[in-house]
Amino acid sequence: MKQLFYFIVSVLNHNNWKTYMKRILILILLVTAFVACNAQSPEAVIAKDHSIDTNKVIVPGEYYGRVDQVITQLLTKYHYKRQSLNDSLSSVIFDNYINTLDNNKMYFYKADIDRFEQYRNVLDDSLYAGKLGPAYDIFNVFKKRLGERVKYIHERLAKEFNFEKNESFTPDRKDAPWAKDAAELDEIWRKRLKNDELNMIVSGKDWKAASDVLVKRYDNFYKLILQYEAEDVFQLYMNSLADSFDPHSNYFSPIASDNFNINMSLSLEGIGATLKSENDYTVVASIVPGGPAFKSGLLHDGDKIVGVAQGEDGEMVDVIGWRLDDAIQLIRGKKGTLVRLSIIKATAGINDPPEEIKIVRDKVKLEEAAAKQKIINVNENGADFKLGVIELPSFYVDFEGQRRGDPDYKSTTRDVKKILDNFKKEKVDGVIIDLRGNGGGSLQEAVSLTGLFIKDGPVVQVKNSNGAIEVDKDPDASVYYNGPLAVMTDRQSASASEIFAGAIQDYGRGLILGENTYGKGTVQNMVDLNRFLPSVSQKLGDVKLTIAKFYRITGSSTQNKGVIPDITYPSAFPADEYGESTQPSALKWDQIAPTDFTKYNEINKVLPELLKKHEERIKKDPDFNFVLEDIKEREKDKNKKSFSLKIEDRKKEREEAEAKKKERDELKQKNLKLVEKTEVDTLKKPIEDYELRESGHILADFILAKIG
Repeated sequence: MKQLFYFIVSVLNHNNWKTYMKRILILILLVTAFVACNAQSPEAVIAKDHSIDTNKVIVPGEYYGRVDQVITQLLTKYHYKRQSLNDSLSSVIFDNYINTLDNNKMYFYKADIDRFEQYRNVLDDSLYAGKLGPAYDIFNVFKKRLGERVKYIHERLAKEFNFEKNESFTPDRKDAPWAKDAAELDEIWRKRLKNDELNMIVSGKDWKAASDVLVKRYDNFYKLILQYEAEDVFQLYMNSLADSFDPHSNYFSPIASDNFNINMSLSLEGIGATLKSENDYTVVASIVPGGPAFKSGLLHDGDKIVGVAQGEDGEMVDVIGWRLDDAIQLIRGKKGTLVRLSIIKATAGINDPPEEIKIVRDKVKLEEAAAKQKIINVNENGADFKLGVIELPSFYVDFEGQRRGDPDYKSTTRDVKKILDNFKKEKVDGVIIDLRGNGGGSLQEAVSLTGLFIKDGPVVQVKNSNGAIEVDKDPDASVYYNGPLAVMTDRQSASASEIFAGAIQDYGRGLILGENTYGKGTVQNMVDLNRFLPSVSQKLGDVKLTIAKFYRITGSSTQNKGVIPDITYPSAFPADEYGESTQPSALKWDQIAPTDFTKYNEINKVLPELLKKHEERIKKDPDFNFVLEDIKEREKDKNKKSFSLKIEDRKKEREEAEAKKKERDELKQKNLKLVEKTEVDTLKKPIEDYELRESGHILADFILAKIG
């Protein structure tokens, strides 16, 4: 480098013109050679890892065609829908697969899609025949296009953007046409990169640091895709097939199957969260009850994990665009170690910056996922009420302990009975069962728990794929607790939670309060593929297959619609964005014949008065008003298709968002001081949970109405 500098100086100071021109030519050649040797093209960066072949063409494994045929047969013959694999479904599978690879139309050209169209209506025949060529052809083109994009990213991020220019960025391209050529796609990517850089600069990074993050992000993504093996592509394709039947049917490759089994056994050392990949993000699908994330209260369903760091001082690694398995490996770790996560909250607005949280990894233990109790005190209409609260994170049972005949084996129903015994001693005026965030669990525990609150009768109907209907009934002909009851739900309350809440509502046994539930009314079964191909020595993975559907005792399915509360709270998770009904392939809602049952109370008689008092209270509650404001903001953001790429505009939006957050925090603290004297929990602290606080008031109104 030093010699090149001195050579340039000598050229510029030379007086002889011919010699000068000769040296200029030599200078051009030298500079070109120097740049070529030192430029860090994506291929050059990846090539440093000699285990990665950037030109590798992936082809299916020798037995994959046979596995494909088994999966196809299982889905068409034993899935609840009994759906034929035909040209119409072939088109859906084609779209699913293209969307899996490039859902925002950022890599493929229109010419690529036009060529792929030859496969649209023949995938059904190919799947039956065990021919996987189309899937691997499409993936190999995707890998090539990704390499081209990463090369452009390197070139474009070598120079700064003009953030004073008045232009805008449209992030959602799902309904946009495919780019015609490289120039059009370059422009789309230029604005995307500019937007990403602008977000980081407004958050405090300088241009160089922001560019380094983006270059590293896409280099890592490219490297991960280059490491894909035939098994990974097969899993993507088979899940495009399974998802065309319903969103809960899946194919698990051998590695994915092992990870699933680890999670189900609750023995994983980590943060205690199940994750999914969505639009280049690692997204929290659910929080494991009793795990570190659950106990911390810092991570929630729908949160996006954008960065992961180890310990107090580890570098924050950007994981946007990472393959899910690799992001999971980074998040996992030994018990007792600290992981820092940079997250974008599910409820965050478009201008909200990422937040950093800290979680200490641990093992998930059954006893920590168990029902918990507390007592709250509320004052309503001049009267004090003592209310028992049961937090129920899941419907669990220690099957092994039950099988061994252990007299103290843990289960939801057993633990709730003990809590109710304590509430009787404490002489509570009513009980609230909190099912928020409860994604389900044991069906039989949902049935037996319902039995604690009713004398006898049916709880749920289950319709199998052959049309046969079974009715699960309360196994105990007695009522363990017959006092005033309320059940709290939210958008994450699913499956077994919906069975319990639906039965309590149908019997008129208690109030259902909160948000509309998720709407998962289907039953799945795991199938080991090696059972069908015993001659293959390698592990083949598993298929999760939807085999039945839940129905309430009224005959109404919980599928898609979920359970609609008697009094609904405003939700930060809009129904058109979160829940079963948002899944294109979700099974439809329907009805079957009702069963015979006797209602306990006609709660509808008092609902209008309860609703009127509820609405009067929440008008004065800043927390509820904040949620309503957030809903309006989300609607505005959703309708806003493009965003300014001018730095002054973005700074102003960020400052307004931060000022609003500060104002809210101050109002929340002021509101807590107003209620701390009369509305407290077991530890004599003010009830910070505004939904629980309001549920206490509604249950108190219900008690005053003297209905049950």
